[in-house]
Amino acid sequence: MILAIDMGNTNIVVGCLKDDTGTLFTERISTDLGKTELEYAVLLKTILDIYKISGEDIRGSIISSVVPPLTQILRSALLKLLKKEPLIVGAGLKTGLNILLDDPATMGADLVVDSVATIRHYGVPNIVIDMGTATTMAAIDSTGAYLGGIIFPGVMVSLESLSAEASLLPRIALDKPKKVIGSNTIDAMKSGILYGEASRIDGMIDRFEEELGCKTTVIATGGLAGTIIPHCRHEISLEPDLMLKGLKIIYDKNA
Repeated sequence: MILAIDMGNTNIVVGCLKDDTGTLFTERISTDLGKTELEYAVLLKTILDIYKISGEDIRGSIISSVVPPLTQILRSALLKLLKKEPLIVGAGLKTGLNILLDDPATMGADLVVDSVATIRHYGVPNIVIDMGTATTMAAIDSTGAYLGGIIFPGVMVSLESLSAEASLLPRIALDKPKKVIGSNTIDAMKSGILYGEASRIDGMIDRFEEELGCKTTVIATGGLAGTIIPHCRHEISLEPDLMLKGLKIIYDKNA
């Protein structure tokens, strides 16, 4: 089995994957720039202990990170815990992805991993949506080439900004309002965030497909996808373990 780690700006997703049975477990810990390699090693060991997995059972590990200051700290933590050098998604690692950006080196590791997973498991052309601190949408054409995409503020970033900048608007829980047209401030905020985000995604899918000139398979992942995607009008597959599946594919290409 391998240990796959997806480090985002808010959370770090930790998953253990077996060759024959898929994902053994998935857990989340907070991304914390103040933690040391030892503290991360202890956190990772605790997770493995909960699932009664020994470091000796793990043949390797792989990291995808969008937090450069923590990448080497997490690498050192894994080396301390597993006594094996982890793979890090980035330059020099084989992915099999044809990237048609102006500067392919600027592409985030998360986008690479998502794209590799969707091509393998869902085919092409496709649109992959990743909803975390930022929401990204990426387009992959019928040849399997990564064309590019969009980045906009994530759901919680938008919600927190709204409450912080407008003194009369409270902090709210992000659950479904009774109706779209809110009859009070809280329901109006909930509707604006939930249905507004869903409508934005629906609208961008239409624009992507218009530019691509064809219908696509649409896949969504990320911590907030389960909250927003059910309110979209397009058919969108929810895939919470997409990043882990992509990391397993890339690990196998390079192991």
